[in-house]
Amino acid sequence: MGAANAQELFNTQVPQALAKNPDKANEIGAVYLFKISGDDGGTWTVDLASKPPTCATGDKGNAQCTIEVAHPDFQSMLSNPQMGMQLYFQGKLKVTGDPMLATKLQKLFALA
Repeated sequence: MGAANAQELFNTQVPQALAKNPDKANEIGAVYLFKISGDDGGTWTVDLASKPPTCATGDKGNAQCTIEVAHPDFQSMLSNPQMGMQLYFQGKLKVTGDPMLATKLQKLFALA
C-alpha cells in the first residue's frame, strides 16, 4: 500500500481497488467507518457489503465497525499492520462496534 496519506488512500486507492476487486471486497462483507484525526485525515464510510462495494466521504450511519486513530498512527499501521494491536493497547487506536471485523482490515488494504 503506497498511500502517502489517508485522503489519498480513501479518496483514490480504496475506490479503485473496490472497482477492480468487487468480489473480494464483498467477501469481507462489512461496513467500516474510519475517523482519522489530524492533517490529511477525515471521515470515510467503506461499505464492503453493498454491491458494488463503495468508499464514500463522511459517516453514512450504518457502520458495523468504527476505527478512530490519529493520522500519524494510521500511517504507521499501513506500513506495519502489526502496529494496530500495539496502538490499540496504548489507547491510540479506538475500535467500536464488532472488533472481529477490525481483524479483516488487512484484507481490505491488501486490495489497494
